[in-house]
Amino acid sequence: MNVNDKTLKALAASLNFRQMRQEVISSNVANADTPGYKAKRVDFEAALARALDVDGEMQMRAKDPRHHDVGNGGFDNLEPQIYEDSNGVVSEDGNTVDREQEMAKMVENKILYDAAVQLLNKKIGMMKYAVSSER
Repeated sequence: MNVNDKTLKALAASLNFRQMRQEVISSNVANADTPGYKAKRVDFEAALARALDVDGEMQMRAKDPRHHDVGNGGFDNLEPQIYEDSNGVVSEDGNTVDREQEMAKMVENKILYDAAVQLLNKKIGMMKYAVSSER
């Protein structure tokens, strides 16, 4: 049984990045009244998709012996992208935080975080069952 499979790594990475996203959203809400503050976003879904490489399309093809095999990312060097949200409406003081939109994003992120925790618990439960049934 492989304890270090892609599902566990993906769920762990997802939990870490959802926590990071929650912190960024909280920072946006806390700075909603700060003049000139630009709302920030965390994008990790594309990086996670590259690390998972489910369909094998994201991996570089190194068929020629002169090509260097640089890998397809993996979970070791997974980096989310934090950027300023350019879609925000700028208020008179230059702030781009929409408090209601941020609160909705926070709720959505919490729901997805809880779902990832449940999936991780199910996966670990299945592994425990497999280990105890092998005896």
